[in-house]
Formats: sequence, C-alpha cells, structure tokens
Amino acid sequence: MTTVTHETGSPPASTAGPEHELLTRPVPSSGAPVPVIGLGTYRTFDVSPGQPVDDLREVLRRFHAGGGRVVDTSPMYGDAERTVGALARELDIAETLFLATKVWTRGEAEGRAQFRESERRLGRASIDLLQVHNLVDMHTQLSLLRELKEDGRCRYIGVTHYLSSRHDDLVDLVTTAAIDFVQVNYSLLERNAEHRLLPAAAEHGVAVLINQPFETNSLFGWVSTAPLPDWAAEFGVRTWAQYFLKFVLGHPAVTCVLPATRVPEHVDDNLGAGRGPMPDRAMRQRMVEYFQEL
Repeated sequence: MTTVTHETGSPPASTAGPEHELLTRPVPSSGAPVPVIGLGTYRTFDVSPGQPVDDLREVLRRFHAGGGRVVDTSPMYGDAERTVGALARELDIAETLFLATKVWTRGEAEGRAQFRESERRLGRASIDLLQVHNLVDMHTQLSLLRELKEDGRCRYIGVTHYLSSRHDDLVDLVTTAAIDFVQVNYSLLERNAEHRLLPAAAEHGVAVLINQPFETNSLFGWVSTAPLPDWAAEFGVRTWAQYFLKFVLGHPAVTCVLPATRVPEHVDDNLGAGRGPMPDRAMRQRMVEYFQEL
C-alpha cells in the first residue's frame, strides 16, 4: 500500500441543514449542489425483465428518501438502465434523480443511437450527466457529447475509467478537454488518483465521481475480524463501510462517491457516511495507517 498523500487543504465546504441530512458539494462548472453519496448500478441493477426487483425497488426508494440523487449507470451494464428507469418511474422519482449514464461504443452514428436508447430506457428527455465510458473511441464520442450538451440533451459531460493505469489519460483530459466530470477509481487501498488526477481535477474545476470505493467489496475481507478504532466515532463512523466512504469523501477534490448495492440496509449504511463531519488530512492519514496495520 502507498503511504504518501498529495492533496492539500481540507474537504471542500459542504452544505447541509440538520446533521441528519445528506451533505452536498457543488459541481464546479455550474455551482449546482449534488449529494456526496451516489448509487452505482454495475451488476446490481442488471436484472432481466420478469425477474424479481423488490430488493432493488427498496434500495432506490431508501436511497432517494435518504437524500441520495446521483445514480450512475451505463449501456455496458446489461439491463441496469432499463431497471433504473422503470423503478424510478414506478416510485415517481425519475425527475428528481440526477441520472448519469455513458456512451460505450465506436462511431458517431452508433454513439448517437446508443444515447437515444439510453433516453428511452431511463425515461428522460434530458440526461443530467453523459460520460464516455472507459475512454472507448474517446475523441469521436466526446465530440458527440459536446453536441448533445449544446442541444440541451444533457446538462454535463465527462469521461470515466476504472483502472489506475489510465489515470494519466484522464489527467490529460481533465487539463485540456473542457469536461464537467471525471469518474475514477479511488479507495483506501488504491490511492494512485491522489498523485496527479485528483489535484488536476481540483485545479481545473472538474467534478469527481468515485467508483470502486470498496474495491469490489474486497476491502471488507481485510477488516472482517478487525474492530473499528474508537477514534473513528469522532467523525461519525459506525461501520467499516462508512470508514471507507468517509476516507474517500475526506479528499478535497471528491464530489460524490458511487457505492453499489442490492441490499436495502446497506443503502442506509452508505448514506450515513454522507452525514456529519468529514476527516481532515491528518485524520485521513491516521485512517490509512490503521488500515495498513491490519
């Protein structure tokens, strides 16, 4: 594990009312607030038509009722877009969600057709955030995204990847491509984004979404028999999930983190990480050191 951190300052100013409300952070390009805990849908919402969705309906209901708004999906995720759209309409929350999806194909015509299908599946005439998924055919698709944004078909545009080996490519885009969002992998275990990517996003006013905050749940294996440190209660941590998520949210460049789950109780737990104080730089280093000792 790496031990060096490269962020400066404290977590960005977050806004909230009473302590039980979910914190929000602004999208730098617009100033619009978004809640700091989002919902990923990879694998979890990929449910074929006719299969049971009671657990997912309750996940989405609790997420929204608890103040969550950012739901991230993709055509790559099988039936996830369709499932999200159908459940959001059923719950009558479709227009209040911040829906983020992606273009994951090659060619301008294919990208345009895929976006139309995403609109149909999600049931929205305008998407909040449209991203080039894993940088596939990046230049062609980013040009399309700019056109769709100008036409009012999406509010924001961005790029994504889930591998640290592509962070340099993301840095180049953050610094040159005039995007609103970058989505990147970052966790207590995999901290490569701290070196260049997160500082570049902060410097250039690009919002940051975080995927894989639990390292596909492998982080829980590291701590399966370990107690939470008593001092974690100082910033509201009651579970290991909240420890991992608050570590991520403590970085000043991070806008929103995207844990995925199909377990309703886990949604409540994850949302708890978006309330109360966040760890500052010194506390985050203490969190790293404690984790490394396990």
